[in-house]
Amino acid sequence: MEARLKPIKAKALFLQAWDESKTDFEKFTEVHYVARQQSTIKEKLEWDKTALDLALKIDDKSIQASYPSLHLNIAKCYEDLQDIENARNYYQLALSFTGFLEDNGYGKMIKAGIENGIKRVSEL
Repeated sequence: MEARLKPIKAKALFLQAWDESKTDFEKFTEVHYVARQQSTIKEKLEWDKTALDLALKIDDKSIQASYPSLHLNIAKCYEDLQDIENARNYYQLALSFTGFLEDNGYGKMIKAGIENGIKRVSEL
């Protein structure tokens, strides 16, 4: 539904999956998608924080590659909310976890997002 540009239906399905999730890993996966469907930045921020909290509880090294992106998402929310101090802190946290990223297109995209965010907030 998300790919078909039906955000209301996508949000409902992601929330249903969230409700039915049993493990922290399942909840983490679903909350990431729920966050993308929020209509306000504050709502997105809360879901992104939930995703980060769940990721930090999961004892699986493969989840560590998500840390930079999760921090980046939170930083961008704070930036959009004009909370520059929190934005700076989360961009720096995102940067500190970039060692978990692979050197591929995704990793480069996340690193570029972090670097661009740091540049934007440093100019404020």
